[in-house]
Amino acid sequence: MQTIPRPEHPQPQFERADWINLNGEWAFAFDPGRSGLERELFRSRGFDRTITVPFCPESRLSGVGHTDFIETLWYHRRIEIPAAWRERVLLHFGGVDYRCDVFVDGRLAGRHAGGQCAFAFDITRFVQPGGTHDLVVWVCDDVRGYVQPSGKQSPKLLSHGCHYTRVTGIWQTVWLERVPANALRDVQIIPDLDGGRFVLMPRFDGDPAPLTVTAHTGETAIGSGVVVLPLREPRAWRPGDPFLYEFDFAAGKDRVRSYAGLRKIHVVGGRIFLNNAPLYLRLVLDQGYYPDGIWTAPSDTALKGDIELAMAAGFNGARLHQKVFEPRFHYWADRLGYLTWGEASSWGCNAASFEGRDNFLREWREIVVRDRNHPSIIAWTPWNEAWWIQNEEQFGRTLVESYELTKALDPTRPVHTASGGAHCRTDIWSVHSYGPDLVKVIAARQDGNLERAQKTLAASALYAGQPYVVAEFGGIKMEGDGWGYGGAAKSADEFYRRLDEQVKTIRAQSDVTGFCYTQLTDVEQEQNGIYKYDRSRKFDTTSIAEIIGQ
Repeated sequence: MQTIPRPEHPQPQFERADWINLNGEWAFAFDPGRSGLERELFRSRGFDRTITVPFCPESRLSGVGHTDFIETLWYHRRIEIPAAWRERVLLHFGGVDYRCDVFVDGRLAGRHAGGQCAFAFDITRFVQPGGTHDLVVWVCDDVRGYVQPSGKQSPKLLSHGCHYTRVTGIWQTVWLERVPANALRDVQIIPDLDGGRFVLMPRFDGDPAPLTVTAHTGETAIGSGVVVLPLREPRAWRPGDPFLYEFDFAAGKDRVRSYAGLRKIHVVGGRIFLNNAPLYLRLVLDQGYYPDGIWTAPSDTALKGDIELAMAAGFNGARLHQKVFEPRFHYWADRLGYLTWGEASSWGCNAASFEGRDNFLREWREIVVRDRNHPSIIAWTPWNEAWWIQNEEQFGRTLVESYELTKALDPTRPVHTASGGAHCRTDIWSVHSYGPDLVKVIAARQDGNLERAQKTLAASALYAGQPYVVAEFGGIKMEGDGWGYGGAAKSADEFYRRLDEQVKTIRAQSDVTGFCYTQLTDVEQEQNGIYKYDRSRKFDTTSIAEIIGQ
């Protein structure tokens, strides 16, 4: 019997009982001539080669390991619909990079663009209870077109600098789900720490029904539209005590399990506050790459393990860098009390291009809606290192639109519009500095790379007293390793000394409210991590923790 890879439920904040994991062996075919549509491969009942889903074809775990450019790709598998599934059937994809068309028995069931976000299609009218059907997925990906967010994927044949192996096609779990005719689409859970309550805002597919919310602590509330759930003895979520409220949602025939944390994050007077107490950020840069799965963790245990490695090294959270992490990672961050900044894979997308901006904003909307209920996420970062500016006017407009969209979708968190580089409208100000003179960079409140942007963005781009964070520094490599910053350390003792000096320099700045060290693990040729790429130790973790936690 075949073991299903990544068998756990992929959406632990929105879990129904009736679901079928479709991970495992699929048939697939490359389509280098992009002629598959003309050849009507969407009618296929199988292809000659096999691939293990949810791992991308570039990865070892997929069983393929093809690392050249893949612009088009076809998948196929048979799906069986249980005879008892006589209402609606949803087909879910956790992530497909970048654009895909989905066919059932040769008929187009849906299409989606956006490589980092989850989506689902209602395939009820294409399938029969008790029936077996052909599912075909066509994928189109173009990291060299510069109008789709691709993060750290290399636009060259090989990895180079801080660009790594590409990811094409299905890279997160695929599953089927039975839902009633009128079902919850999602529920936004807004924590109100000061009021000692949760405010819940449901959305429905089909006719809305009264929503009943039951917490495992005994509280119950019911309402049509917005539901307010007062808490008898409110207990806050925080690092060290990551208490979570478990919820059961009932709406008509629909039943969903969820959870949330009661916590507050806000900025005032140049400081970040968690639950009304000042918060100092000790973050580590986490890129979420794996030697065998690339973007996809080999197991749920590996996701949890990365957080445990960071916490053991003294970090209280991570800046999730140029990749949208899967919900299971956020689940473990919620459970373990680990703070994160959610970031888009903005590299590779020309923000001054109308098509690029449209692609980015559409995908970012889906990302924020998917992840906004996680208490561990304390800030949103749409853009990284916004100094790659082709058109200042359009670029400034894109930054403002990114900020406004994020605030509209989630007013409960600060928006760090661009980490490093040009700032326009932002709740948090940050710099990236790998140079020897951190004090000079911090005090300047801007970097030489910003001069061109400042001329156009003018007063809106100037520092205005926001919380100030050194969002990238360090990146120290050891002698004999690959790519890193600031020259190689010749010994572990030299590494500890340099790290200690840099952390002390930052901590000595009274108006700096946190830092983010580059980085948690080595990634391919960029070998400047606290741990090796395979997550084995490079240094004494206790020594690192003493420096980071000082």
